[in-house]
Amino acid sequence: MISVDQALAHVSALAQPLATETVPLREAAGRMLRSPVIAARSQPPFAASVMDGYAIAEEAPPPGTTFAVIGEAAAGKAFSGSIVQGQAVRIFTGAPVPEGAKRVLIQEDVTRSDTEITLKDGADSALYIRPAGTDFKVGDALSAPRRMTPADVALAAAMNAAALTVSCRPAVALIATGDELVMPGETPNEDQIIASNTFGLAALIEQEGGTARILPITPDREDALETVFRLAADADLIVTIGGASVGDHDLVGKVAARLGMDRSFYKIAMRPGKPLMAGRLNGTPMIGLPGNPVSSMVCGHIFLRPLLRALQGAPFTPLQPIQRKLSEPLGKNGSRAHYMRAIVSGDDVKAQKRQDSALLTVLASANALIVRQPEDPPRSVGETVDVLLL
Repeated sequence: MISVDQALAHVSALAQPLATETVPLREAAGRMLRSPVIAARSQPPFAASVMDGYAIAEEAPPPGTTFAVIGEAAAGKAFSGSIVQGQAVRIFTGAPVPEGAKRVLIQEDVTRSDTEITLKDGADSALYIRPAGTDFKVGDALSAPRRMTPADVALAAAMNAAALTVSCRPAVALIATGDELVMPGETPNEDQIIASNTFGLAALIEQEGGTARILPITPDREDALETVFRLAADADLIVTIGGASVGDHDLVGKVAARLGMDRSFYKIAMRPGKPLMAGRLNGTPMIGLPGNPVSSMVCGHIFLRPLLRALQGAPFTPLQPIQRKLSEPLGKNGSRAHYMRAIVSGDDVKAQKRQDSALLTVLASANALIVRQPEDPPRSVGETVDVLLL
């Protein structure tokens, strides 16, 4: 068995970034940006009023000063002239300030007659003018690589980018193996179970920007495995579920090797998830996940998430732990790294009572994994432990 860190290094070596494509801005949310977005104009492109009020040419007029109102400026309708001392232009939020303006008096700080305004006592001293380029300037960049959030999309739009260069989505072929499996909605025999891992992993893959293609459940026959591997030949990543252990019915490794798999490793010193393998099948990255539902999903978080991001051009970066304090004690850990399903609440974390790798209810109620290193000693309440947020 190899360590988790060694396994991650092997998985990292499988990650060659995919090609790019250009998509309309409207389709860019959630995609991995591969080329920076360069601002084609400044934002705001002109000095703009922050408030509704009156633009004037003085910065600090005394109370009682009177100004002649000579025009109006609204958003999208600039005042075409300029102003000098003693003049004012009625202005609204977002409108360009007129040439010569140094301050906007908010409307609450003045009294107005038909053609004049007078500054009240106790007026706000703020200038209320937002200079041009306050947000960004021509030539500023939205850096890449980055997964495009809603805020990123808004920023790219403001930079006047109508289309973006993003990574192609990794096409992931999901292959669940085992005579015991049936699809959700089917009626299983008494000795069968529902294929749940496939759908959880598909959701994780698509959450990370990939597209999941669920192939037919593969019975425990070598010819059936060969057929489904051929169906997966055009994928960017092949993920098998189950069948990667050493039992008589665990045929994935045997068949993959016969078809040309260059295996990087098999078995990791971790729980849940010991029977995990990785390599390349005729050049295509392949990950063989355990069949137990929780093992499969935990390994998906630890190994698939950074691999999918790297395939899209981001650095291969394993999930980064944070530190939280135990609200309940933990016993000594064994010889394998343990990723314990846990619940984080504020600054505290507690491991769930049941850690069986078949219990999806426990995983579904967890929001974190406590990471225990091999032979980690007993831990007391209040001690700090490493935590991965899910």
